[in-house]
Amino acid sequence: MREILIPADLTKAADGDVKVLWAGQGLTNGSRAWYAGDAVAVVAPDLNRHDRIVVGGPLDDAAALVRDVLALVGPAYRPFGDEELVRGLVERIPELNLRATFGWMQTEESPVETVTARWLADDTGVAELLEEASPTSYAWPGGRGVLRWAGISDADTESGRLLSVAADACSAPEVGFLAGVATLPAARGRGLSRQVCAFVTAELVKRHGRAALMVDKSNDAAIGLYRKLGYSYHPVGAAQL
Repeated sequence: MREILIPADLTKAADGDVKVLWAGQGLTNGSRAWYAGDAVAVVAPDLNRHDRIVVGGPLDDAAALVRDVLALVGPAYRPFGDEELVRGLVERIPELNLRATFGWMQTEESPVETVTARWLADDTGVAELLEEASPTSYAWPGGRGVLRWAGISDADTESGRLLSVAADACSAPEVGFLAGVATLPAARGRGLSRQVCAFVTAELVKRHGRAALMVDKSNDAAIGLYRKLGYSYHPVGAAQL
């Protein structure tokens, strides 16, 4: 294996795979990358709440590379990539099991939306909203990689309680990442999530050139919303020793 030492090399090795660029995190925060043949693997500790090996490239090269990387970094790391590739890795590496399949969505478009969402001055009230609206969220105030929150508040109440939020979390220099999307149950059906996601997406694209997110493959409502904002859907999977 030959270690890639600078982000420019990783950008070249990724060959357009946005997931690989995202995992690289600018090769900071402990991320490391290797390539073998036409495959590349990026080791990213605690990226979106899991230790990941994000892999791209042809199966033959990727399987050999993932074996070497797993031997180096240990069993806590989960290979992650296009679903077809991960399923192939599971077949080639008997110690691996398919852990989950879900969706990766990405865009280079800035949504044209009229929004009232804004970046919040701080994360006051975000945890309380998540506890009620999305207790399984991967992004939480103070979590690793969570940079800032956007939201819409209830301007008609004295408390100005937050109604809907989303985070800029685990973004890489070349890929902004949207996470922590949640709207209070009582405020749903008013298009608030669309406004918040449109605002954050536009901000991420402006800053990073593209935006991405992960979504449950069975969450048709969320997938439909993100498609309307310009995101394309790509099936991905994760495996585990």
